[in-house]
Amino acid sequence: MEQSGQINANTVAAFHKMWGLPKPAHPLISIIDFSKAKPESIPTSVVCGCYFISIKRNVGFKLIYGQQEYDFDEGVMLFFAPNQVLRIKKEQVLTAGPEGWVLLIHPDFFWNTPMAKNIKRYEYFHYSANEALFLSEKEEATIENIVQNIQQEYHSSIDRFTQDIIISQIETLLNYADRYYQRQFITRKITNHKTLDRLEQVLSDYFNSADIVTNGLPTVQYVAEKLNISPGYLSGVLKSLTGQSTQQHIQDKVIEKAKEKLSTTDLSVGEIAYELGFEHPQSFNKLFKLKTQLSPLEFRQSFN
Repeated sequence: MEQSGQINANTVAAFHKMWGLPKPAHPLISIIDFSKAKPESIPTSVVCGCYFISIKRNVGFKLIYGQQEYDFDEGVMLFFAPNQVLRIKKEQVLTAGPEGWVLLIHPDFFWNTPMAKNIKRYEYFHYSANEALFLSEKEEATIENIVQNIQQEYHSSIDRFTQDIIISQIETLLNYADRYYQRQFITRKITNHKTLDRLEQVLSDYFNSADIVTNGLPTVQYVAEKLNISPGYLSGVLKSLTGQSTQQHIQDKVIEKAKEKLSTTDLSVGEIAYELGFEHPQSFNKLFKLKTQLSPLEFRQSFN
């Protein structure tokens, strides 16, 4: 029977129990084979206390994460950081059995190792579901091989080398995922260029509205929400296309509007700073000089 409500799976063992599986071989890391999970155990919502890395096919449910719903099919890989809420929508019963796996890693597995800090640099753990990683057959085979190595290691006799070897394999997996995401940004250039066009429109609309005076400069979070994209994924797309982050794009739009006002109006620098959403003119002056090597007054004087 499908569980309802929200389940807190704060440990690897709790996640196994939730899926109707035997206790894990290791308390802090486990690879679950979806073909062995019991579909009737699927909850409608779960807070997982572990890092969650998965490839799954034909499992008969959709994941809803960050208000985005995605039906994962072949060759799609997803990543979630601990303590994020995953909602699960049960689909029809499938004739073929579920396939795929999930690698669960409790944060304590990385305790007192460089990976405890380094794992935070992999932004895709915070991407939305519709920003999952699409793999080629060759890429998927590479990932599968690494996962098998991890599973073999923690099922072997645990010694003082076990943790270091598994962490090394995890880091290799994450670096491959990083590479494949960069490839995805390139291979989806048409979609990504549309995202860049939409970004320009969002910024133009904002700077031409009263919102900028009322609410100040647009934030990366605001822009990402308007585009229905997670901040990390948006930054990855922009960097692949332009070499700049979302924040840098926002700043460029500020300078563009500032130059327009400085060259076509008699407004004071303070008034322009206020109209562009700056609380303090000094902050505006500092950004303008950083971007143009001129102060706002020096730029205005160059037109006289």
